[in-house]
Amino acid sequence: QGVLFKGVGREYDPSFLKQYLISGRLPKFSDSESSNEVLVSKYLADRLHLKLGDKVFTYFIQDNILVRRLKVVGIYQTNFSEYDNLYVFTDMSVITHLNGWNDDQVSGMEISVDDYKYLYQIGYVMKNVFAHFTDKYNDNYLVQNIEEANPGLFAWLGLLDMNVWVILILMTGISCFTMISGLLIIILERTNMIGVLKAIGASSGSIRKTFLYVATFIIGKGMFWGNVIGLAVCFIQKQFGLFKLDPTTYYIDRVPIEFNVVIWALLNIATFIIAVVMLVGPSYLISKIRPAKSMRFE
Repeated sequence: QGVLFKGVGREYDPSFLKQYLISGRLPKFSDSESSNEVLVSKYLADRLHLKLGDKVFTYFIQDNILVRRLKVVGIYQTNFSEYDNLYVFTDMSVITHLNGWNDDQVSGMEISVDDYKYLYQIGYVMKNVFAHFTDKYNDNYLVQNIEEANPGLFAWLGLLDMNVWVILILMTGISCFTMISGLLIIILERTNMIGVLKAIGASSGSIRKTFLYVATFIIGKGMFWGNVIGLAVCFIQKQFGLFKLDPTTYYIDRVPIEFNVVIWALLNIATFIIAVVMLVGPSYLISKIRPAKSMRFE
């Protein structure tokens, strides 16, 4: 199986690689001096039985077969099989010399954006700009954003986002029907009391409001303790990562936690309003209760 070498120059910010480094160190990245050092993935290291300090012969098959012996100085793991199975990192000088390129030639550049929501806008502008140019070697430019380069991965992530909304809707629906059942049970258990209140002059509207206040209190209490338990579980998961995932399937080794105050507040407010509104209809059952019938067996 072939691998793809990524040449890294001295201007490169290695912070992306540092967070995935599991042993060893990063190669001495340079675009002018070859260090003959290489960073390999854990997947490739296991497949090729490599460990830190090993010398590995690499073969570059072009018009002629070129051989270069590189030293393994670090092992990384991103849990993204598309990268771990294919890429190794070395300095730019190695790639330049093996390909017979000039010092200003590269096969590609990666540009990071500060705000992901502008990804498509920036990509669109760059495509329009570079569509009218070729480099000094008469090669055309190809501009792709990360979603276009990895469509399968982002389609899978989009499906997960949709699943989140489906689960939230189902949970909200179940909670609402549970509250409706609870309110109906409370009304039926207090049928005699409702009859007495109506007999002494209480209106159906005032009794309905009383039962809605009680139901609202129960909803608020349940949401309070639900938030306390949920936030505690999220905090523990973020700090200790108790719930694990299979990285070969989910690309990550634990359930990720991202807390957004705005989304959390909106979700609580929306759930509370929907649950209360759903209780208004069943509360009209009170107006159907007749004092004479409800008090007959008192």
